[in-house]
Amino acid sequence: MSHSSNIKTAGHSLENTEKALIMIHGRGGNATDILSMSAYLNVGDYALLAPQADNYTWYPHSFMAPEQSNEPWLSSAIQVIENTVQLALDKGIKTENIYFFGFSQGACLTLEFLAQHAKRYGGAVAIIGGLIGEEIDLSKYSGDFMQTPIFIGTSDPDFHVPLERVNATVKILEAQNADVKLAVYPNFGHSINQEEITIANQFVFH
Repeated sequence: MSHSSNIKTAGHSLENTEKALIMIHGRGGNATDILSMSAYLNVGDYALLAPQADNYTWYPHSFMAPEQSNEPWLSSAIQVIENTVQLALDKGIKTENIYFFGFSQGACLTLEFLAQHAKRYGGAVAIIGGLIGEEIDLSKYSGDFMQTPIFIGTSDPDFHVPLERVNATVKILEAQNADVKLAVYPNFGHSINQEEITIANQFVFH
């Protein structure tokens, strides 16, 4: 099974702006839900693109399950993000003006895509996520972020995403020359808080 191409849009059209934000929803969520988060972000002049996962999930098992158990859905999900980026590029948006926002499963997917395709983007926000795989396979990751700002917010503990994996993810992104900011909230739960929105706006969408 692979994901169909179903991209919801909001904000400005790609033809009428210079910036695009790609928003990736979590397991059980949908594109419309994640697009509604844009109301809290400084993205009033952006085109907003949110692909929809088939059956509301990008891949069936934990992001730390053996990678093969999440195929072919995982590779298809990565391709969906790549296609969404290409859609913006085809409309004349520059790579350095493409931004990302992912939550939970969408945050894992966002970070995985970025680490596999590191270059100078506008910036990224990943709330509760880490790089994907039972073990992190460094051979998958290449490129230079050229100091792209990446903000990762998480709870400790989080039932789905252990802090150990988040910290390992930060190290890899920094080794790829990303400007990473990490915020850890004790016992906050699997959600997004106001401080994370504030940091996202100050660090990424400024």
